[in-house]
Amino acid sequence: MKFINRFFNKYPEETVIKWFKNVCIAEAVSCFLLYGVAMVWKRYDPHGLYATLFIIIIGNIHGLFFTLYLLLCLPCRRIYTWDDEDFVFALLASLFPFATIWVDSALAKKDREE
Repeated sequence: MKFINRFFNKYPEETVIKWFKNVCIAEAVSCFLLYGVAMVWKRYDPHGLYATLFIIIIGNIHGLFFTLYLLLCLPCRRIYTWDDEDFVFALLASLFPFATIWVDSALAKKDREE
């Protein structure tokens, strides 16, 4: 945890916020491509090589954005002054499809009304 905080402290808050917002959207888009396109394509073309390759590639990209989202939640907790409940909701949002967009729009605001 210290390593992650030390790494992100090198960058200004605006940069980390921009990264977090972009990763939230990229994670949701990759989730849609994986579940909405790749899985349906594989279902209707079970022996297709292209469908399998698409799933592998999109799955790896989705895994990358999932991991980046989890890593960026740690400095964003400090930036947005999330309490423990908000932080747990942000972490749990990574497990549900498209919930990262909700985190980006509702939880990730500097001047949220309590």
